[in-house]
Amino acid sequence: MEKSLIKPFIAKRVAQEFTDGMVVNLGIGLPVLCTNYLPEGIHVTVHSELGIVGQGPAPDAEHADPMHVVDAGGSPSSVVLGGAFTDSSDSFALIRGGHVDAVVLGGLEVDEEGSLANWIIPGKKMPGMGGAMDLLVGAKKVIVAMEHTAKGNPKILKKCRLPYTAVHCVNMIVTEMGVMNVTDKGLELIEYNPEFTLEQIIAATEADLIIGPELKKMDMTGFEA
Repeated sequence: MEKSLIKPFIAKRVAQEFTDGMVVNLGIGLPVLCTNYLPEGIHVTVHSELGIVGQGPAPDAEHADPMHVVDAGGSPSSVVLGGAFTDSSDSFALIRGGHVDAVVLGGLEVDEEGSLANWIIPGKKMPGMGGAMDLLVGAKKVIVAMEHTAKGNPKILKKCRLPYTAVHCVNMIVTEMGVMNVTDKGLELIEYNPEFTLEQIIAATEADLIIGPELKKMDMTGFEA
């Protein structure tokens, strides 16, 4: 798969997890692409921890208001018709109160216990954890959307080596190689990209993979080789 197609491919697969009426929070980077691939008839409300309920797509330069309407990464954003602004305390009350149905975040490392590290690399200056910890604990479903490896090294590990964002919190991992559910027994591979063999996927994953009994191919529509 071409490098330029990996993030859209992952985002499209994640969007298949959304159902109509969901409240979702999308992390910066790859996760924000998910709303570009919503299945027909599926409408979601995008929540931003900065205080937007009903966040819209990134506007063009003419309509951007970067001083007042931005996403969690600080990039210009918009608000859909019927959307609302809240203060930070109300925004986080929605998260901590369990009112966010799903959160999609990127990851530096995920382990077979469903723990996630995605906020800091020791020795590098980082802005901080932001609302990630609250989202991982408060959302009803946690999906990690990321590339399977970094510079050829596995990102799905037996145990995270980087500082945790939260532990035992991830429900699903979606990469360009496959889809994994986090279970009590470990990581279950439920879908795979047919461009890769199972042997290649296993070799690129440090954690042990359980091959699901109903393992199927990922939908490649629009991304065929």
